[in-house]
This record gives sequence, C-alpha cells and structure tokens, in this order.
Amino acid sequence: MPASLCGTWDMLSNVSFEGYMIALGVGLSTRKVALKLKHRKVIEKIGEVYVIKTLSTFRNYALSFRINEEFDEYTKGLDGRHCKSVVTWEGNRMVCTQKGEKKNRGWAHWIEDDKLHLELYCEGQICKQVFKREIEPKSSLPDYALSVFIRGRERQRQRERGASWLASGIIQLKTEKRIKRNAMEELSADEIRRRRLARLAGGQTSQPTTPLSTPLTSPQRETPPGPLPGPSGASPQPLPPAPSHTLGLNAQNVTPATSPMGPSGVAYRSQSSEGVSSLSSSPSNSLETQSQSLSRSQSMDIDTASCEKSMSQVDVDSGIENMEVEDSDRREKRNLTEKDSSSNPDVSEEQALQLICKILRVSWKEQDRDVIFLPSLAAEFQQNPKDVYSDFKDLIGQILMEVLMMSTQSRDCNPFASLTATSQPITAAKSPDHHLTLVPPSSQGSSPMMPCGGSFGASSLSSLGASGGGMACDSGSDRFTIEACKETEMLNYLMERFDSVGMEERKAPKMCSQPVVSQLLSNIRSQCISHAALVLQGALTQPRAPLQPSLLVPYMLCRNLPYGFIQELVRMTHQEEEVFKQIFIPILQGLGLAVKECSFDSDNFKYPLMALAELCEIKFGKTHPMCNLITSLPLWCPDPLSPGAGREIQRLSFLGAFFSLSVFVEDDTKVGDKYFSGPAITMENTRVVSQSLQHYLESARGDLFKILHNILLNGETREAALSYMAALVNRNVKKAQMQTDDKLVSTDGFMMNFLWVLQQLSMKIKLETVDPLYIFHPKCRLNVSLEETRLKATMEELKSWLAELHEDPTKFSEPKFPTECFFLTLHTHHLSILPGCRRYIRRLRAIRDLNRTVEELKNSESQWKDSPLASRHREMLKRCKTQLKKLVRSKACADAGLLDENLLRRCLQFYSMVIQLILRMVDPIYPNVSLPLSPEVPKSFAALPEFYIEDVAEFLLFIVQYSPQVLYEPCTQDIVTFLVVFICSQNYIRNPYLIAKLVEVLFVTNPAVQPRTQRFFEMIENHPLSVNQLVPALMKFYTDVEHTGATSEFYDKFTIRYHISTIFKSLWQNIGHHGTFLEEFNSGKQFVRYINMLINDTTFLLDESLESLKRIHEIQEEMKNKEQWDQLPREQQQSRQSQLAQDERVSRSYLALATETVDMFHILTKQVQKPFLRPELGPRLAAMLNYNLQQLCGPKCRDLKVENPEKYGFEPKKLLDQLTDIYLQLDCARFAKAIADDQRSYSRELFEEVISKMRKAGIKSTIAIEKFKLLLEKVEEIVARNSQSEMDYSDAPDEFKDPLMDTLMTDPVQLPSGNIMDRAIILRHLLNSPTDPFNRQPLTESMLESVPELKERIHAWMREKQGGRFCQ
Repeated sequence: MPASLCGTWDMLSNVSFEGYMIALGVGLSTRKVALKLKHRKVIEKIGEVYVIKTLSTFRNYALSFRINEEFDEYTKGLDGRHCKSVVTWEGNRMVCTQKGEKKNRGWAHWIEDDKLHLELYCEGQICKQVFKREIEPKSSLPDYALSVFIRGRERQRQRERGASWLASGIIQLKTEKRIKRNAMEELSADEIRRRRLARLAGGQTSQPTTPLSTPLTSPQRETPPGPLPGPSGASPQPLPPAPSHTLGLNAQNVTPATSPMGPSGVAYRSQSSEGVSSLSSSPSNSLETQSQSLSRSQSMDIDTASCEKSMSQVDVDSGIENMEVEDSDRREKRNLTEKDSSSNPDVSEEQALQLICKILRVSWKEQDRDVIFLPSLAAEFQQNPKDVYSDFKDLIGQILMEVLMMSTQSRDCNPFASLTATSQPITAAKSPDHHLTLVPPSSQGSSPMMPCGGSFGASSLSSLGASGGGMACDSGSDRFTIEACKETEMLNYLMERFDSVGMEERKAPKMCSQPVVSQLLSNIRSQCISHAALVLQGALTQPRAPLQPSLLVPYMLCRNLPYGFIQELVRMTHQEEEVFKQIFIPILQGLGLAVKECSFDSDNFKYPLMALAELCEIKFGKTHPMCNLITSLPLWCPDPLSPGAGREIQRLSFLGAFFSLSVFVEDDTKVGDKYFSGPAITMENTRVVSQSLQHYLESARGDLFKILHNILLNGETREAALSYMAALVNRNVKKAQMQTDDKLVSTDGFMMNFLWVLQQLSMKIKLETVDPLYIFHPKCRLNVSLEETRLKATMEELKSWLAELHEDPTKFSEPKFPTECFFLTLHTHHLSILPGCRRYIRRLRAIRDLNRTVEELKNSESQWKDSPLASRHREMLKRCKTQLKKLVRSKACADAGLLDENLLRRCLQFYSMVIQLILRMVDPIYPNVSLPLSPEVPKSFAALPEFYIEDVAEFLLFIVQYSPQVLYEPCTQDIVTFLVVFICSQNYIRNPYLIAKLVEVLFVTNPAVQPRTQRFFEMIENHPLSVNQLVPALMKFYTDVEHTGATSEFYDKFTIRYHISTIFKSLWQNIGHHGTFLEEFNSGKQFVRYINMLINDTTFLLDESLESLKRIHEIQEEMKNKEQWDQLPREQQQSRQSQLAQDERVSRSYLALATETVDMFHILTKQVQKPFLRPELGPRLAAMLNYNLQQLCGPKCRDLKVENPEKYGFEPKKLLDQLTDIYLQLDCARFAKAIADDQRSYSRELFEEVISKMRKAGIKSTIAIEKFKLLLEKVEEIVARNSQSEMDYSDAPDEFKDPLMDTLMTDPVQLPSGNIMDRAIILRHLLNSPTDPFNRQPLTESMLESVPELKERIHAWMREKQGGRFCQ
C-alpha cells in the first residue's frame, strides 16, 4: 500500500520551475515572483476525496479529486486553463494526467526518504520539487503555565474516568494525610505557622536581566506601580501607604527592601538609563518634552559599547513537570522552604491566599458576583486541601489555567460576566476621540464579551466605544477595533490581573516590599504573562491565521496595556525564537497595517509609531529583541522585482509604511482636502495650519529616529540597518534626474522623513572621523556610477586614478559608522531635499502660468463670448480654475513640508559639514585657506561627484529666495569661504555652469535683489579672500563664459553676465574693493577683454530689445484700428496676438539685460577711459553708441513708441541720458576720430536731433548740452578732413588685404597656421575668442609674428597710390 501523503509539507528545493512556467506560458513578472516563493503543500484525505492545497504568500491553489475518476480542473492559480484530469496510483506514486491545451502535462507525488517529491511536467519541461514534513511545533515557552495547563487537562480527564478512580484516590490521600498529621503533632503551633509561611513563599531562582523600560500603558497609569527608586544604588523612597487599603495583611513595622519588588522581584517601577520616553505619557505630549526625550537618546557613539549592570529577576521553569507529583516530593519541597522563611512571621498563609484571590478575583469557597468561582479547585480543596498546591506559584498557575479553560469550554456563558470592575479598565480609551471598538468575527453570532450591566465586560468595553451588537458607536470618529472572541476575554482578564498587582503595590508599598509578598506578586505577574503568551499562540483555542494582526495591537494603539506588560512579554519569550516570532510578528504586521491607514489629517499616526518605537527600545543586556525580529522579517529589505525599485522598497519593506507618512498632496490627498480646501483659507490660517503640520511631522520623525536609532545601536542588527539605508539611497538614484517617472521612485514625503532621521544620526559626527575617500572604497555601500559627472576628472582620468588607488588596499581603512552615516546623509540630501525644491519651483511656475492663462481668458472674453469657440473657452477657463485650486492646495501642503525652518537649518548645518570636508581636501590647512590654491588639483577632489558642490549651490539659491532667514546660522562663515574660494579657483571645476551657479548665489544674496540677505552679502564683500581675489575672478569668468560648450551658450552668457554686472555694481560701492577695480582697469588685457564682451552684449541686447519694441508698436497700431483688425481672419488675429505676447516677453528680458550692461558702461567710463580708446575697441564702441542714438532719435524713433513702456522696462529718457554721458566721459580727440570714422550711423543731423531732444525733455543740464555741442564740432572737423584725404584702396592686391575683412592691412602679422592678417583685426578677434580663426587652435597675442617686409611693401604701395592722386 502506498505511503500516506497526508500532512503539511514545506518546500526544500525547486528545480527547473521557471522552465515549467515558460512551458505553461506564465508571464515574466509572475515568474519572477513565483521563483522567490517557498510553497507549502497541505494534503488531506476526507473519506475517498483527496484535497491538495498549494499555499504561498502570492497565490493559493486547491485541488480536490477521487482516485481513478476524471474531473474538470481549472488551474486558476497557475496558468488559468481548463483541462480534463485524472489521478491514479502507479506503485507508490500518485500520478495526475492533465489533458487540455498543453500537451504531455501532469504531475506525480511520492514519498522517498521521508520527503515528499513532486514532479511537474509539461511539453518536455520537468520541474522537480522536494518538501519536508512540517513537525508540529512544540511550545517551548519557558514558563510554569504549560505544565499547569497539561496537568489541569489531565486532572479533568481523570475526574471523568469514574467514581472508582476517585474513591481510590481519596483513600490514598487520607492515608497520607494521617501520616502527615502524626508528624506535625510533634511541632509547636508557631513552628508550624512559620514553616507553612516559608513553604507558601515558593522557591527563588534568578535570571540576569536589565530593568524594564518604556511600558505601553494607558494615561491613567503614567506613574509606574510601587515606589520610585532613588539615585543609583540608593534605596527607593516608598510612597505613603493608604491607611484604608491594607489588603488584609499586616504591613506595620516593615522595612522596604532595596529593590522595590524585593530581592528577587522584577523592578517594574525602576527607570533605567536605557529607557527613553514612556508610552505611559499622553499622546498629546508637548513637542518640547519629545525633543528633550529625543536629545537624551541621541548619543550616537555606536562603535563603543557600554557595560551594563543586570538585576536579578524571577526565573521561570523551563521544562514540563510530571503531572503526577508524589506527595512525598511535595512534602520534601515544603520542608526545604520552611527553613528559609522563619524570619517572616507577619504574613500568614491565609492572608497570602486572600491576596491571591483578591488580585485574581477568584474563589473556591463560595460563589459571588464579584469573583469567578473555580469548581475544580474547590473540589480539590474539599478532598485534600493541603495537597492542592506545592507553593504559591503552583496555585497561581492552577487558578489561571482553570479560569482560562472555563472560558474556552463555555460557549454560551461568559465566566468573567460575574465580575464587577474595581479598577480602571485596561481597555479604557485614551481620549474621547479614540474609541476601541469590538468587531465580532463573522463566524460568531454573538460575543460573550458584549457589555452587560454590572459585568467586567461592560466596564471594560463600554469605555472602548462598543455599543450593542458590537458595532462602533461613532462611525465618523477615529477608532481602533478589537475582535470579540474568546481570546479577547482571556487577554482582558489576564491584563486586568497583571495591572491589579501594580495597584496593590501602590496601595501598600511597605507591605509589598517584603520578600515574601514581593515574590508572590512577581509570580502573579509572570504567570499572567505566560498564560497570555499561550493565548496569543492559540494554544488554548486555535492558532490565528498567519497574516491576521495580533489581538494586542488595538491595546497598543490605544496605549492601554498595563505598565510593564509588553516588556515582560518580550523578556519571557525572546529567547525562544519560534514562540517569540509567533507572538510578535503578528504585532508588527498589525502595526504596519495600522500605520498604512493613518494620515496627518488626524493625530492617529502617533500611536503605531510610538508603539513600534518603544518596542524597539526594549533592551535586555546589550540586545534589543524586537530589533532582531524586525530585521529578520522577509520584508525588511526585499529584493527589487521591477525597474521601480525605489517605489517597491517604500511599498514592500516593513519600515516603508512608517516612513511614508507625508503632508505632500502627491503622497496623501487627505491633508490638503482637510486643511486647505475651505473657502475661507487666509494667509494667517495657512501659517497656523502649516505650523501644526510641522509639529506633527517633527513628532512622527522623532519616533522614526528612535526606531532606526535602536536598530543601529543593537550590534546584531546594525549591519542590516545600514544595508537597508543604503538600499533606500541606491534604489532611488533616479530621483535626482531632472525628468523622472515618479512611479518608479519613492515619494518626496518618504525621502524627507528618511533625511530627517539621517540628519539626527549625523548631528554629532566629527569630521576627523570621516574618510573622504569612502565613495572610492571597495566596501562602499553607495553605488556611485562611473558615468556620474566629476568635479574635474574626465572619465579616462577617473578610471586611471581608481585603478592606481585599488592596487594598494592598504590605502583604505575599514569603513566606520561615522563615515558611512555621513555619506548616506549626503546622498540622501541629493535625493530628497533638492528634488523637493525643484518640484516646489516647478509648482510655482505652473501656478504663475495658470494665473496668466486665466487672466488672459477673462480679459479677452468680450472677443470670444459670441464666437463658435465660446463653449470651448468656457470649459478651458473652468478647467484652469480647477487645476489652479489644486495647485494652490498642493503648494500650501508643500509649504508645510518643505519650508520648515528647522528642517532647512539642519540641511544648512549639514551642508556646512560637507563644505568643511571639501575645503580640507583642497587645502589641508583649512580654516586658514589662502588664495590662489595650488595649481595641481588633488585627484581625490577632482574625482568627487559634481553634485557635491552643485547641491550646496542649489540649496542656497532656494533658501535665499523662499526662506532667507535661515541663512543666519553660525555655519554661515564656512559657506561664505566656500563661495569665495571656488569662484576664485575656477581651474578646480571643469563645468562652467557650476561656477555660474555659485556666481548666481552671490547675485541672489545681493541686497538689490534680496534685501533680507544684506548681512550675508556684506560677509562676502568683507571676507579677507574676496577683497583682492573676487573682482579679477568675476571679470575673468565674464569673458570665459563666452564659450561654454553647451548648445545654449549664446543665450546663457547674457544671464550669467547680468549676474556679474549686478555684483560689480554692489562691489564698487564697497570702498575696500576700489583698489582692486582700479588695478584691474590699468592692468591691460583682462580688462580689455571684459570691455570687448561688454560692447558685444550691449550691441546685441539693445538691438534685439529695440527691434522687439518696434514689432510691438506695429501690432498695437493694427489693433487700435478696430475696423481693419476685425476684418482680419480669426487665425491671423490669434497669430498676431501670439506674436505680440512673445515679443513682450523678449523685450522685457532683453531690456533688463541691456539696461544692466549700459549701467556698467556708464560706471566704468566715468572711472577710466584709456582702455576704451584702444584701436581694437574705440571704433567699435563709437559705432555701437552711434547706432543706438540713431534708434532712439533717428527718423524712425516713433516706431519705438509703445503703450505702457514701463511694462517692458523701457525708459528712453534714461537710456539717452546714459548714452550721451558715455560720449562726454570719453570725450577726447581719439574718441572723436572714432565717431567720425563711423560712416554707417553718424550724421550731423542725428547729433543735432539728440541735442534738441535733450533740451526739450530736460535730460541734460545746459553745460552738458554745450559740451556735447563741442564734441559734435570736433567730430565734424575730423569728418571734413577725412573727406579731403579719402583714398580708394579697393584695388589693392589680394596679398595686401586681410583675408577675413577684405580690407587693406596696415600692420600685417603671421599666425602659427601660416596665414597673414592685419594686427588690429586679429586682436579684435582674440578679444572674442582666443583661437586661430582658420583652424580653431589656441592663439594668443604673443604668438603673432610681424611681417616687416610685407608691411613695407603695403606702405610703399599706399604712398604710390597717394602720389598718383596728387599728380592728377
């Protein structure tokens, strides 16, 4: 006969499963998931029917059949096909043949070597799977409760065996009792009482532990039970006992023990230095309290371990005792205990029994409404009262087990219904806003825990918000639910009894500090915990479903667990791995599910976070058991399955749900809908709401920090924590891209929370402990792509240097936590705060564009309201308004999440650390940096990713614009030094746009741009390094930016130069920079190149802006003629209007830039004139000025007349005033000749018109106008002389002509390429580009060689030409 296949089987191996799935046609994504699963087979036989279940976390598949009977099978959980199947036995193999779309398909099961083998085959593909039989887990809970449980059941079975067995037992007990009574007659009454008291105290053993901390308890239990300990080593100061509560025990004249619980009790009311904030505190704790608690827990010296003292604790029996205990053994045990307890004559056995009954609220003497009557124990006491228990621990275990067994065996009646509440119910809700609601399981018609008058259930559950039928009393309020079942009844009872111990200690602290009573109370506590563990495992009822949350979760969320309950539960189970997992994994799953339902629209988010944080803080010795369990979860750091690895790790990892709490609308719409969707939202309301949300964020992030901090502190889990943190960074690298798919990466809120935690971890890192070469380390956790742009090194240089570096492993030291944490934080800034800032700016731009669109549609409504497109325009207007409301709401939420001053200050402080690290790399003597830096750029600096510096600049640009008050921090001096050093060391950075970004930071902090940053800009101006170095560096960059290598370089340079010009204007007002400016003015080539670029820009910008004004004028004139405009086709009208809008944008932009360059000309020509008069500059400058005068005052000047010129920044009077000032400031014979030589724009009539307009408009004083007249006369004289001596050299030989301009050369020079050009022309070219115009090779003035022979021949030809003219 074949071996039985029935049982539960866990997978051991799975070979060729993917090939089998491919043969079935299973998709790629499903195959990837299926390959990672471990299946479980459950095979059952019910009558003649076999049931085979294939279970996994992904899909389940069930199949039922009879042997040799064909049946229709639908493989829904596999490939979703229909087939005809038949199962037969072939020897010891169960074989199934599946006939359908796929050929040769089927499977076979058989047993071999006590393992289940399975072959799956389809179209030639064979998958082989092997399973091992699941062994029924033996509960190894190290507690006396299991032995009591087994003994109790055995007693029950024995009672049911019949009266004959009972009679023989009674005879045996009577005989033993008689023998014992004869022995006791020889002792005195006092000796008997002493020995009985000692026997009742029970044995004492110890187990090392540390004091418990952070209880999950209700607010009513903020004060731990019992007296608080004094200073370390001191005796505790007991609370004054309440005179009306003596518990029936004599508590007078008792000296309290050193431990509040006695010499061997657990110090439940001790406050260990390991503990942090307690859950006994109210959820509405002030932020100040939380921050103080947080600061106490932030000692981050992870690499050093402190020695910790342990306290003795109650031992628990680790084995299962024999259920048949010999009476002689019991008597021997009692005799041993009698010897140790003769010194405690004040507590009798009867009083101790009364205390047990009072705390456990039971009775075996008589039934009463306030207690649970125990019939089995009552029968045993009646039969043989002295042999019912060996010690109090035995008795407590029997009591609790009988109570719980009564609950499990009574389907209709509730054994706890006879109790009335004498204490604050464990399940009392924290506040009226949060209700703990009973939710009856669907399989039960009614719950035995339904509230009823005067019952324990009523007192507990009425406060939970339960109403008749177990439904919620308020569907609209926040509430946590608890399942109404037998387990809930038992847990409620056990928690009430556990809490009653603390109440008794508070009522009579002196009496409870006696060793006997302390041990008794400790036994009650430990037994309540042990039995609660059995309940949670389902040992008394049935195991709960694997994915079903623990019954303790609602209590933890409502913070209603008794003080020390969860800590004691961890202590007693964490050394038994299977038991620990069976109890606490459902708790973790429940907290994870709870936090997924939370949002910042209420304060419910606090409770799952606080619960998990305090679970992680529970510590025994050097171990945090919950941290070990969390990191062992399969979903601690799941492997990526798709391209969206960033979003995957957020959604799937255990901590992902906790870090996902966010105020951003893109992450959670509830926040915006609740706080920012009302019609009466004002700026003040928004500010107040933002502050409240920021407090919420601070609270949540504080708990997240506690969680991760404790996992890092725990040596066993530190590696897992660092791996998880690195995975979060590495899987979100796409977040730094300018354009990325948000569905593939983690959300902004998630990354900002992660950033906050890392900032706290990095706060106390000392830079001396950070290895700057970490990102090049072979063991670096961060994935820095070789394609990442580096500060200076090219790809080839980087590879060569890395190869050289890795040849010698001794150059690297083992990475330490400060280094890893620092660089994790740095890269997280790159992936969190910077993308958030960019998104914020894009959002503002979108709001501005939508506002403009809505405004345009409203203004043009008169034009389209009667047209056929009216309905479309109205719909578009409606959509724009709706979208605008959403964006405004989104911005309000982003203000709360991003413009948090505390967050931004922490970012600035961290970036200050980054700056210090970088500056030390370029100059080891930092902070005593000197300029210029070494010409040789350090390779370690050159190989750094470019974003290390770019991120600092981008962040500074953001805060200057949106939160400038953040700038004034102690770290500001480092930032100023950083900006000055790298702007003045442009050879250290390869990308000119990165230098431009640093220059932009100087520009936006300029008081003319942002008045609130005046002090910061003054720090830059007065920095010792900037006084002598900043102006030359900016002037050089002004000219170098002409060629950046980018496709947009032509337009980019105008913006960059605009920034530099604005900075120059401010620096010129600082007397400290005057000397540097004057030195540059007189130094020669550098300043000349600068002036040349200034002339080029002014020429282009004025020309473009004035041309755009002419086009605006033209369209405006067309639109004024209503009749003619209406006759134009609608498409042409729209085209013209679009052109008008574009020209308006162009004119505004170009006029702003042109105004700045003209201002610079005006300032510079006033201070220095010589460089402007050089041969290569003077004629070009005069031509530019003449042309613009012609535009402003020439015959077509009316074309510049536009409506609202101030709208475009066009100020013709000011422009004319500045241009004429430049003429007057450069007034000399050389400049007059340059004006006269301009035959394109200069005319006497033009200058006379200028004089006329200046006089009419009052632009210039009379003196200035007269000076301008004198200049005109000089120019006219030169023009007259030129006309007389004018020669036509157009017929000159080609070798005498410049190859570029085709004009006669006067000073020919030879280029390295062999070409000959006129010196003035090539020098003018070099001012624009330092390259050979024929081959683009580098070229400087020193490389030019004169050609004297050719020069002499040219001059001879010119003389001959002039002589011929005079002869004529």
